[in-house]
Amino acid sequence: MMAPRERPVDRAARVSRKIQLAVATELRDARLAAGLSQQSVGRAAGISHAQVGRVERGAVSGLTIAQLSGIATALGLDLSVRFFPGGDPLRDAAQSSLLERLRQRIHVSLKWQTEVALPIEGDRRAWDALIGSSNERTAVEAETRISDGQALARKLSLKRRDGRIERVMLLIADTRRNRAALISWREALRSDFPLDSREILRALQEGRHPPDSGIVVL
Repeated sequence: MMAPRERPVDRAARVSRKIQLAVATELRDARLAAGLSQQSVGRAAGISHAQVGRVERGAVSGLTIAQLSGIATALGLDLSVRFFPGGDPLRDAAQSSLLERLRQRIHVSLKWQTEVALPIEGDRRAWDALIGSSNERTAVEAETRISDGQALARKLSLKRRDGRIERVMLLIADTRRNRAALISWREALRSDFPLDSREILRALQEGRHPPDSGIVVL
């Protein structure tokens, strides 16, 4: 069974708290290793020693980057912030419209679900849609704008493996730009996505799953 997908706001709160506690521990350890008091660090950072104490306990909810950087600098540290891929982004209106166009093309006997999380605890990835029947499933990944087809294929290959899905449908919006991009890399992806729109849509309209993964332009 697919795990329920964590809401972005809940994940943000959980990750924020985890980072806050990790930073608190690192700053406290650095201060003790340097033999500095909270008062001296606060004075150098331009905040009170009580605020330094709260930071070290992870008890500050409104700490600014400037304040955090000030404490780090007083301890001989440089603050660095980076972002890393952590899951799928929110769906926009164009993507929702694309998925709806597909939903209207499938037989009523097939079950349609959206935002279906992968069955891995803490994994933020989710299929844009999942088409199911009594004993088969087809995952749907909707893209309104494509550029690097091979990178997209690698991402979907990992999701298919981790999600233990029989087949994946790459659903692409029918635009001039997307069709031009598809021409350039379609044959290179033939082994991973052998089927094209006509065969996949025919199967879905008849209440069947397509026999393999493929690409649908809609």
